[in-house]
This record gives sequence, structure tokens and C-alpha cells, in this order.
Amino acid sequence: MSGRKDFLSQQAPENYVAGLGRGATGFTTRSDLGPAREGPSEDQIKEALAKRAAQLGAPTPSAYGAVEKKEEEDDDERFQDPENEVGLFANGAYDRDDDEADRIYQDIDERMDRRRKIRREAREKQERDDYEAKNPKIQQQFADLKRSLGSITDEQWQNIPEVGDLTGKNRRTKQNSKQRFYAVPDSVIAGARNTTEFDTSVADGAQTNGSGSDNMDGTMTNFADIGAARDKVLQVNLDKAAMGSSDANSGSASTIDPKGYLTSLAKTDLRSRDYDIGDVKRVESLLQSVIKTNSRHPPGYIALARLHELAGKPVKARDVMSQCCALNPHSEDAWLENIRLNEGHNAKVIAAAAVKENEKSIRLWTRATELETDPQSKKRVLRRALDLLPKSVVLWKQLVQLSQDESEARLLLGKACSEIPASIELHLALARIVETVDDARKVLNTCRRANPKNAEVWIAATRLEEQVKSKNTSNIMKRAVMSLANENAMLKREEWIEQAEKCEEEGAVLTGQSIIQETLSYGLDEDDDRKKLFMEDAQASISRGRYEIARAIYAYILRIWPTSKSAWEASAHLEKVHGKREDLWNVLEKAVEAVPQADDLWIQYANEKYQSGDVDGARIVLGKAFNQSPSENIYLEAINLEAKNGQIDQARELLQQARQEAGTDRVWIKSVAFARTHPEPNETNSSTALDLVNQALQLYPSQWKLWAQKAQIYTALALLPQAREAYSTGTRANPKSITLWLLLTHLEEQLAGSLVKARSVLDRAKAQNPKNARLWLESVRLERRAGNLTAAKNLMARALQPGECHKSGILWSERIWYLEPRTQRKPLSLEAVKVVESDPTLFVTVARVFWAERKLEKAVTWFEKAILLDSDDGDTWAWYWKFLSMHGSEGKREDVLEKLRLAGPRHGE
Repeated sequence: MSGRKDFLSQQAPENYVAGLGRGATGFTTRSDLGPAREGPSEDQIKEALAKRAAQLGAPTPSAYGAVEKKEEEDDDERFQDPENEVGLFANGAYDRDDDEADRIYQDIDERMDRRRKIRREAREKQERDDYEAKNPKIQQQFADLKRSLGSITDEQWQNIPEVGDLTGKNRRTKQNSKQRFYAVPDSVIAGARNTTEFDTSVADGAQTNGSGSDNMDGTMTNFADIGAARDKVLQVNLDKAAMGSSDANSGSASTIDPKGYLTSLAKTDLRSRDYDIGDVKRVESLLQSVIKTNSRHPPGYIALARLHELAGKPVKARDVMSQCCALNPHSEDAWLENIRLNEGHNAKVIAAAAVKENEKSIRLWTRATELETDPQSKKRVLRRALDLLPKSVVLWKQLVQLSQDESEARLLLGKACSEIPASIELHLALARIVETVDDARKVLNTCRRANPKNAEVWIAATRLEEQVKSKNTSNIMKRAVMSLANENAMLKREEWIEQAEKCEEEGAVLTGQSIIQETLSYGLDEDDDRKKLFMEDAQASISRGRYEIARAIYAYILRIWPTSKSAWEASAHLEKVHGKREDLWNVLEKAVEAVPQADDLWIQYANEKYQSGDVDGARIVLGKAFNQSPSENIYLEAINLEAKNGQIDQARELLQQARQEAGTDRVWIKSVAFARTHPEPNETNSSTALDLVNQALQLYPSQWKLWAQKAQIYTALALLPQAREAYSTGTRANPKSITLWLLLTHLEEQLAGSLVKARSVLDRAKAQNPKNARLWLESVRLERRAGNLTAAKNLMARALQPGECHKSGILWSERIWYLEPRTQRKPLSLEAVKVVESDPTLFVTVARVFWAERKLEKAVTWFEKAILLDSDDGDTWAWYWKFLSMHGSEGKREDVLEKLRLAGPRHGE
């Protein structure tokens, strides 16, 4: 007989579920699970998975079913060991000391772990046994019952009922038996339907007050009422708009007068404001709690009193403050609030009690003085206060202000200065009202000895000498600097400049100049860029309107650097803008004497003489300039002067002399231009000008202006082929001259009548001068003049590529204004400003865009930005003037004309 067990006696396979083949599913109930307990540990899971993998011959998985990776594989960055030295220390050298330190730490960790292992394992075992005793498993609780199942027969086993939800079935049966359904009447359904129906028809004679029977339930829409309400709201809004000025006080207007608004707030009665009585009572209870908790807390009483005042209970407020003053007799705030809440005689009584309790309180004595009505009573109170507080400057000042006699004020100030020798304010006030200058000097000397570290006394002494027209101001300020430096009380440079500007503001100009002269270089080394720093100080003073201090700074600079051309030019500009003409002439006279080689100063001097109508004076200035520096600039200025005054022969002689002594290219260009505009008598073919230009080209063959002049002469004589030859020769001699290429393009367009040659010229020009915005602009304009808008757009797209001229303002302006529809101008302007950042031509275009949209303030802003960026561009001034002539005021136009005269723009398209 085989030793194999029968099928029913064999051990069930792993994960076997009884009845699975016939559709049954394994389940467990709460009674099977028992109370909650911990699941298997991670080690138990790993052991089970390893056993399963060994049976299947598969690699050992991890605790969560994933196959363990090889050690040499890199882990994910999230699970890397934070102590592994990667990242910041990846490139660090791992030496022998590091290895030894790691081994020592590892040994220590292992030893500490062995020391605690036995106690830890015993503690864990004890905790596990206690937990299992308190929370036994389900199989342990039903172990006896399971053993008794072995004694039942097969018949009893077959009689065990199938598991089913009998309780739930019975419950659902009972619930279904209780439900009843009834038929709903048709009237109920019809009524429900009508409640959600909207009638959009307007019946004749509909009631306009909305109280008719048709719409009592709110479901009827009355369009007549809606229209009337809309008209009423519109009328109210129109009335508000028409009466905006009257609504300003109520705060409903869009523009509010600040002064009127603040005045209305000041006149608002607190008791007339809307407030909730419940809120007042709630706050009152809180404040009552505060003062009961801390009766020595005056702010709580003050808050409670003001709450009662707000609620219209002044008597209760006074009672609260009286209680506060009784509990806090040394609180100034409490007494002041109590005085404020009372009037007339009661206020004086309270003030007397307040000063009696607080004899050293200046605020209470001042308030007591204010309560008095006649000057004598005020003086009496102040004298009583000064008996107790003789060192109070505030009380002495109030007493002096009440004095109507100057002699009395002098006596009071003398007494005050003797009581408070450190008070500079009282000494300065006494020095102003003493009878003689000597007495004032004595007062200031006394104050200076009492306050040796104060610069204000020295400044006052200097101003005193200025008032008596003494020449000792510089000496006093020099002594002041020495004394303050010895006392280590010297002010900073910026503070001295501020004091000097304050003196100029108060009319003490000489004192301010003395301060600048003695203190401007204080604290600076010779290695510092002092000149640049001083120039910045002067510009800052000019921006603040302190022109005398700026003159003093420039004078100081020129005393140290007498040959500085930039300093002389800045000083002359100051006199030209903010000074008199005679002062400007004096500055320029000194400038040309100090820097005789500066042609610009000579020319400016001559121009100022000529603009004032002194032509002979201008000739004298230029004659002196010839003796000092016979340069081309002086010659050209003299030629312009003679030509403006109609002295053509004299100008022609000067030109001939200039060509011989200073024969530069500018002189030759001026000679050719003069010969064209002022031909000799009986000359009709510009032969003199043509001869001069040919001579000049022999000397300066690469000067593009000479080639342009020659071509223009031929063009004026209708010799266009010769003009083309002159332009072509000029482009070969100077291929970098953009103007010559543009002039040749215009001539080809005029001669040929087609665009082929003009395009060819521009292509050759762009080959010689790559990435040139002016050439790309001319190409676009050439196509646009010919009506080829598509070709113009293509060329513009090529020109604005990042590798070409994408930051050119003139190209963006051309595209915005001529190549795109009007609706795209504003978005393109924004894009252009972001790309180009700063370009005067682009800014003018943006201003014109805002001008077209009637946003005049923004247009003015962009026009002024363009002028600040480049004031030498005449196109910007022209567009701005056109704008102001249509939308600007007379004062604004005069201001712009003055700025235009000072800027003197000489360039533009």
C-alpha cells in the first residue's frame, strides 16, 4: 500500500482559498480579525519573499516586491546618503587622515551599538510579550472552539447554512413595506409650472409702482419700471458729473481739493458721525475693564473720556478725567486732557491744580499760559513758571515774545542768557536786538566761549561782519575752521555747503562764499578727483537754485586750476543762463586770458558781443584771437562775422588768407560754399567754385564733402552725367561715406527713371558698409516711393533681424509710421522701446503716436525724453514745436524757445 496520503488529507497549497473554483471568495470579518494589531515587520516580509523566490528560482526581491539592485549601480539622488561627499565636496581630496577619521567614527558607532544591544533586545521582547498578552489574536481566542469542530459529523457539517446578509435583507423588506405612493392632483402640477413662468409682454395700463396684483409674487417682469429706474439712475449720474466741484467736499468727486477736504474734516463734528450704540457700549465695557485692572494707567482713562465725548456725554467724560487726575496726579497727559474737556474758569482751576502737582512740567505751564486772555496775566504765569524752571528756553522765548518794548525784551534776553549760557538760540536773539555792533560781538563771543563746538555761532559772527560791511568775513571763517578742527567738531563738506546755501537764501551771500572758500576742500586729499567732485557740487547747487554758491564753487575751482577749459566753460554757461551779460563778458575775458589757446572760448566771446549788437567789439575779440591763436576756427568765425554784416570782399580776402595760412579741409570747404553763395560779379557758371573745389580735391582727395560740393555744382549747372561721375569717384575715394552713397542713389533715381541702378548703388554701398541703418532705411524708402510696399516690408524685415540693425531707432520709426496699419502702431512702439531702449528718433515717433491718439500729456513726456537724450537733433525740436503750436500754451512755447536757443541744434535729417 502506497504511503502517499489521500487528497483530502494532504496539506493545502499556499494561498489556497476554499470554494474558489465554484465562485466563492475568501473573506474575513471583524470577528475574525479581532482588535487592531501591528502587521508583519519589514524583516518578516523580506524573509517570506526570499523564501518564495528561493522556491521559484528567481532573484531575491526587496520588501516591496522590487528586485534588489546591484551595489555598483548608482542610486537615485533622492535616496543617496547625505554623508556621502558628493556635490560640494565631490572634488575634494580624500587623504589618509580622512580615512582614519572615518574608521574611528565607525568603530565608536559599532561599540556603542554592542553596548546597548542586549538591553534593547530585552526591552523589545518584554514590550512585545505585554502587547500580545493584552491583545491576543483571534485564533488564540477561538482556539477551543476550533478544536471542538473536529468532533462534528458529516451530516452536521452539511447542515451548516450558507453565509448571507439576512439582517440587511429583513431591514430592506421592512423599509419597503412602510413606503406609500399617492397620485398628485393636476392643480398642484399646474401651480408649480406657473410659479416659474416669466411674462415678457407689457399690458396696457400696467401699474408703474410695482404693487399691482399681476406681480405680487415677484415673477412678473415690469419693463416700464425698469426703464424708469434706469433713466433715474442716469439722471443722478449726470447731475453728479455736472456738480463735481460741489461733490468734492463729500468725497464723491474724482478730483478733490486737498485744502478744502482737510478743512471740511477739521470742521466735522464728532458727535454728528454715525456710530453704532452697541459698538460704543462694547468699547466702553472694555475700557472700563482696563481702568479697573490698572487704575494707574492714564491712557485708558483718556480713551474712555474721548469715547464719552464721541457719544455726546461731555459731563461723563469730565468725571472720568477728574477721577484719573485724582489717581494719577503726576500725569501730564491726564491733566492736559482734563483741561481740554473744560472751558473758562474751570479750565484755569484745573490748570492751577495741575501745575501745583507738577511744578516742573513745561507743557502744563505753557497750557496754563494759553488759558489766560490778557498779556499781563500771561506774563505773570510765565514769571511764576520761570521761578521754578529758570533753565527752560521755551518759557523764556514765550516771555520775550510777549514783551512789547524792545528794551524790556533786551533785559529779558540778557537774564535768559545768564541763566542758560549754553543756549545758542537765546544768544543769537539777543545779538540781533542789542544797540551797538560791539555789544553784539560781545554777546556772540560769550556764546562762542560757552559753546566752543558749535559752528552756528561762528556763522552768525561772520554774518554780523557782513551786515556792517566789514572785510573781515574770510578771516572769521578761517578762525572758525581752525577752532572747530581743534575741538574735533568740524562739520562735513556737505553740511558746510548746506549752511552756505542757507546763508544765500537768507541774503548773506558773502558769508556763504566765505564758507565755500574755507571748507570746500576740507577732508579731501590731493589724490582724490577733487575737480570732478567740485563740479558736481556746483551743478547740485545750480539745480537747487543757489547760483551764488555755484559761482563761489567755480571761483574756487578756477583758483586751483586756472587753465581748466571745462571749468571756464561751466562758469560762462552759468552766467549765460542765470547771470547778467556784463558778468558773462567778465568771465569770458578772464577765460581767454587764462586759456589763450582755447578757440571755443574766443568764439563764444565774439558771439556774445555780436548778439548784443557790438559788432566792433566782436571784431576786436577776434583780432586778439588772431594774435593768440590764428587757427581755422578763428578764421571761419571771422569770415562768418563779415559775411553776416555784408562785408563780402572782406570775407573773401579772409578766406584767401586762411587758405594760405591755415589751409585745412574745413577752410577749403568753407571757401567753395562761400564762392557758390557769393559769386563774383559777372560770374554765371560757378567757375570760381568749381576751380576751388578741384584745387581742394588735389589736396584732400578723400574728403567726401568736397566731392559732394563738386557734384552739386554740376547738378546746379544741369550737367547730371558729370555729377554722377563726381559722386562715383567720391564713393571710390571714400567708400565709407554714407552721405555720398545716398546722394548718388538719389541722382540715379532721378536720371534713370527706374529703380535698377538705384538699387545697384545701394547694394554696393551695403557691401562696403555692412549693418548700416541709414542704407537699409534708404532701400526701404526707395521701394516705398516706387509703390512696392511688399518689397519695402521684406527689406525692413531683413534689416530688423538680430544680426543686422535690430536696435536702430530710425528703422523702427519708419516701420511704425509708414509700413504698418494704424492699429498696430502702439503695440509696435512698445516692442521697439523694449528692443532699442533709448533713441531720440524712436521717442519722437512714440510721441507722435500718442499725439494721434489725443493723449497729449504722454506725447509731451516722450518729446521731452527725446530732447534730453539728444538736444542737438533739430528734427526733435521741429516736431515738438509743431506739437506746441497746436496744443501748447504761450508760456510753454516761450520756455521751449529759450531752451532751443540755448541748445542750438545743428544736426538732423
